Amino acid sequence: MPGATGGQSVGGARMGTDTDGALRAVRSLVELDETEEAAQLYEELGDSQRERLRKQAAQRPPKERRGLVEVLRRARDFLGAARLMDGSGDDAAAADLYAQSGQYLEAAEAWLRAGDSVRAAAFFERGGALERALEVYRGLGARESMAQCLVRLKRPFDAADLYRELGQPHAEVEVLGSVTSEDPRYIEAVLRMCRLLDVEGFTHRALAVLVDSLTSSDAARAEPAMVTERARLLRRMGMNAEAEAVLGRRNVPSAKPVANGYRFLKAIPIFSELSLEDMKDLYRQARQVVLAQGSVVLGKGEPAVGLLVLMEGTVDVFSGPEPDARRLNSLGPGAYLGEISLVQDAPVSAHVRARTAVRALRISRTAFEHYLDTHEAAALRIYRLFTQNLAERVRALSA
Repeated sequence: MPGATGGQSVGGARMGTDTDGALRAVRSLVELDETEEAAQLYEELGDSQRERLRKQAAQRPPKERRGLVEVLRRARDFLGAARLMDGSGDDAAAADLYAQSGQYLEAAEAWLRAGDSVRAAAFFERGGALERALEVYRGLGARESMAQCLVRLKRPFDAADLYRELGQPHAEVEVLGSVTSEDPRYIEAVLRMCRLLDVEGFTHRALAVLVDSLTSSDAARAEPAMVTERARLLRRMGMNAEAEAVLGRRNVPSAKPVANGYRFLKAIPIFSELSLEDMKDLYRQARQVVLAQGSVVLGKGEPAVGLLVLMEGTVDVFSGPEPDARRLNSLGPGAYLGEISLVQDAPVSAHVRARTAVRALRISRTAFEHYLDTHEAAALRIYRLFTQNLAERVRALSA
């Protein structure tokens, strides 16, 4: 089709050089149910002509605007289509179009008007309006999402309090670990981390955190409570002589930190390109679970529970739940199960039982979808790597 010049006839309408003519031509094609041709005509207009056409179209009745919305959508002018949808009564459709155009705050407001506060909050968060997202999450009672917002707002103690209420000590430790030595509450954060780690069985790591803070902070070295806590942790490890030496202000060797679930989660291939900040946010989405020896970890044919990352213990993978089912594999710390279920709602394809007691991290599909909704750059990296890994598996099977 030639450019929008001259006096050609389009769909029975005479198209002139002015925008009125262009709008009439587009409207005529819409009336003739020639939406694709109308979209092509719209694409061929200049920027200023399209802008004037949209302004004129906004004055048309809602019913007529809906036809023009479809034209703009097919032409991939998602923002123009969204703005034409405003006031039409279909706020959910407008929100989707705003989201496609990358206008996340406008999408969030439209979702609010549509009555979908969950999506509205996620898009406020994605668009960087964290205080607004926090307000909506608070109204929803979504404490985990509130905690994530508080982390991004640099309010670690508020976030830590929520994680404590939620029973997520690993997330509480991670967020307290972001408190710098310049913060007036730094010592409080360190002591709180040490007690949490100790309760969770990571006494060596608690001592390492404490020693590091004493090494790097003059204020920490001058704080009697830090010395007392160091001695307490040493006693917990059976190092009574060293504890007495600390109280006598003599140097003692530091302990090495122990591994936790973060490094296992970080090692999963589809997360290999996440930034440190995005990786920490993902880790806080996880929940620790403990499974007894002999319990079913994943039941074949049952709904998937999301990603499971083993931190301690061993599981056996069987072809099915039958007593004589063939054992396919055994997995230990660092192994992971169910990553496919993060992006596909399908039943479990194998039967997994705990050979020993197991401690693991679990990320549910719901939590992961929320993470993707609020971390656009991370979502693109994850999907790209997921697609690459899937393609490699297909090639391997074909070979």
